[in-house]
Amino acid sequence: MIEGLGGLVADALAAALPQGFGGFASPAWLLLLVVVALGVGLAARARPAAIRWPALAEARTAGAGSGDLLRWLALGLRTLALVALVLVLARPVTESREVRDRHEGLDMVLVVDASGSMRALDAQVDGQWHTRFDLAREVVARFGKRRVAAGDRVGLVVFGDSAFTQCPLTSDGDLLRAALDRVEPGIAGEATALGDALALAVKRVAPEGEEAGAQGPAAGRLVVLLTDGRANAGAVPSEVAASLAAQLRTRVHTVGIGSRGEVAMAHPNREGAVQFERHDLDPETLELIARSTGGRFFHARASADLEAVYAEIDALERVERPAPPRVSGAPAPEPFLALAGGLLLLELLVARIALRPLP
Repeated sequence: MIEGLGGLVADALAAALPQGFGGFASPAWLLLLVVVALGVGLAARARPAAIRWPALAEARTAGAGSGDLLRWLALGLRTLALVALVLVLARPVTESREVRDRHEGLDMVLVVDASGSMRALDAQVDGQWHTRFDLAREVVARFGKRRVAAGDRVGLVVFGDSAFTQCPLTSDGDLLRAALDRVEPGIAGEATALGDALALAVKRVAPEGEEAGAQGPAAGRLVVLLTDGRANAGAVPSEVAASLAAQLRTRVHTVGIGSRGEVAMAHPNREGAVQFERHDLDPETLELIARSTGGRFFHARASADLEAVYAEIDALERVERPAPPRVSGAPAPEPFLALAGGLLLLELLVARIALRPLP
């Protein structure tokens, strides 16, 4: 709550600060302004020590009383100095925006199957057998790290019984990785809504308002779909989703993970337990989706199999776009310290010279 109140005060002060100041790094300290206000109120009500003077009326008629004005001036200078010191404690920072040159990149959405069949233990990661989802996680992690470093924007769609956007298009590799770490098999249900996931990914990567019907995939627009099974859930058939991708000029690469026949499955509720089930890959549908959108189908059972996917993506045409501006802030307490020092010096001159008490 204190941080929230401090933030409100910081926003109000930031609007009043000279151009070039970006705000405060520790806005909670600004609540000390309340203490300053209370102290000033008490000081204003206090009366300085004095003695009665019979000729006071005559002295005021002759022009006396300037001491009161000077006392208020000294109090005002001290108040402003305390306000400046509170601003120093709140750690003011400068703001600078640097707009980088335009660069080339891709807009890519990675679609990850998180259905129950992804618990199958028939995939290799670093030479050891793991679940299909472990391989999928490895794929997305490598894609994200490599493509973001190359200047691409990468998003993440996860699906099971239904599909949802786990991470929108972003140039932040840490954000993508954090979103991926929260995904586990079964998070969206046990079935495979492949068509729903593909349609959602196409919507995320295609610009709003673009009309369908242009010929050929658009430059810089890509969906990479990773799955291990057949579409058996959802409202959108796979063929309809593939047709939508083709109409919106979105290239789709499909990656099939897993094999045919019964495989060992990690039990969802008992750690270390194994059960045998059959979850066959549907390479025909995946190949059809890829071919109809200008992409390619890849079959991966180990992380090393994905180098062909990387090479294919590297060959795609990039689009030019401006990079987002980098905002950097540096501590800037010096102006407020100088202001506080100057105000205290003036207050000292007023109090010790103009208001110097008679001996």
